[in-house]
Amino acid sequence: MQRLHPKLIDLSLDRLERLLGLLGNPEQKLPPVIHVAGTNGKGSTIAMLRAIYEAAGRKVHADTSPHLVCYNERFYIAGKEIEDAPLVAILEECERVNGGTPITHFEITTAAAFLAFSRTPADVLLLEVGLGGRFDATNVIDKPAVSVITPISMDHMGFLGDTIEKIAFEKAGILKPGVPAVIGPQDPAALAVIEARAADVGAPLYRFGHEWTIAEGGDGMLFSTGGKTRRYPRPGLLGAHQVLNAGQALMAADLAEASVKTTEGARAKGIAEASWPARMQHLESGALTEYLNPGSSLWVDGGHNESAGEAVAKILDGWAAEPGALPVYLLFGSLNTRDPAAYLKYMRGRAQRLYVLPIPGEENSLTEDALMDGAKRAALPAIPVSSVKQALRDSQKKGKSVRFLICGSLYLAGHALGLNQNA
Repeated sequence: MQRLHPKLIDLSLDRLERLLGLLGNPEQKLPPVIHVAGTNGKGSTIAMLRAIYEAAGRKVHADTSPHLVCYNERFYIAGKEIEDAPLVAILEECERVNGGTPITHFEITTAAAFLAFSRTPADVLLLEVGLGGRFDATNVIDKPAVSVITPISMDHMGFLGDTIEKIAFEKAGILKPGVPAVIGPQDPAALAVIEARAADVGAPLYRFGHEWTIAEGGDGMLFSTGGKTRRYPRPGLLGAHQVLNAGQALMAADLAEASVKTTEGARAKGIAEASWPARMQHLESGALTEYLNPGSSLWVDGGHNESAGEAVAKILDGWAAEPGALPVYLLFGSLNTRDPAAYLKYMRGRAQRLYVLPIPGEENSLTEDALMDGAKRAALPAIPVSSVKQALRDSQKKGKSVRFLICGSLYLAGHALGLNQNA
C-alpha cells in the first residue's frame, strides 16, 4: 500500500469520504468515540483511557499511529491487536473497493480501521488524530462522545503552519457542536484560538486550570473538577508530564460516563497500571540488553519535539538527584521535519555522552551531517555511529555502568524495540 499510495500526507477529507461511502459508511457504525488530537501526550492519554476501560470490563477499540515494530499495532480491536490474516483481508478489501483512485496511505488504512471496528462489537473507540485535526482522516467522525486536545507545541510546521496559533487552529478542527472537549495545558495563544473555535461551533470546553486541575499530592495525585477532589495513585508511566496526561484521561472518562460506564476502582487501577511502549520505557531484557555491563540500564523514549526534550530533561534531573546516580549516555536520531537542536539543547549538562544515528530504513531521517550540526548548535559534542549496537558497544567499552537512553524519534524507538525482540 505504501508503494501504491506514495504520497503519505495530503490533508483533505474528500478522498476518504468517497471511499467510506463505497464501503457502506463504517464510520457511522462505531461505538462511542473519544477523539484525541494535540502535539504531546496523545498516545499516553489513550493508553490510560484504554487501561481504565479494560479495568472496568469494557471492550476497547483503539486506532493509533505510527506503529513501532509491527503494523498490527495500529488496529487494536476489542482488546487485542488484529492478527495478520484479517488485517491482510481488510486492507485488500479497501484496496479493491478504492479501485486505484488517488488516496493517501494514511487515509486508506484509516478506512480499513473503521471497517474492522464496525464489524466487531465494542464499548468504546479511542481514536488518535494522525496529523493536525481539521483535515485529518480521523475527522470524518461527526459526533464523538468526547474530544480531547492535549498540549500543543510547534510541530509539523510544513503542514500545519509556522505559528502556535495556526497549529492550534488545525488541532481545534476536531471540535464539534455540542460535543464536550477536554483541553490539556496550553500556551495562552493556543488556548485563545481553541476557545474561539469552540465558541463558533458550540463545543463545551473543560480546560486544565479552569474546569479541572490535577497535581501531585502525597504519594498520589489530586484530581479536581466540578467542586470535588478525588485522589488517585501516580501514573504507571514515568515522568511528571504523565500526571497531566492522567488528568486528561480522567476528565475524558468523566465526560464519557453516560456513554461508557467505569468505576473509581477501574480508574485508579488503569492510571496506575497503564503501559505505553517507547514512553521512557525501561528495557529490562532482550537482545540489546545483552550488550550492557552489569549495573547499566537501557531506556527508550519516542518523544521527538522541543516539549518532549524538556519533559525528558526533567526525568534526567530526577535520575541525577538519586544516590549513586549513573552517568547518562544518549543515542539520538530524528526525522528531517524536526530541528534537532530544539530537542538537544535540553540535554546540555545532563548527558555525559551523545551518539547520533540516522534512523535505519527511514528515508525521511536526518543525515549524519545534519544530526552533528544540530548537536553542535546545542553545544553538545557528538559521536556519529552506524547502528544502535555500535553505540551500545562503545558506551560499555570502559566497563562503566551507565543509563543509556535511545531518544529523539518514535521511528528510532521502534527500530530499537524491533532489534531488542530479535537476537
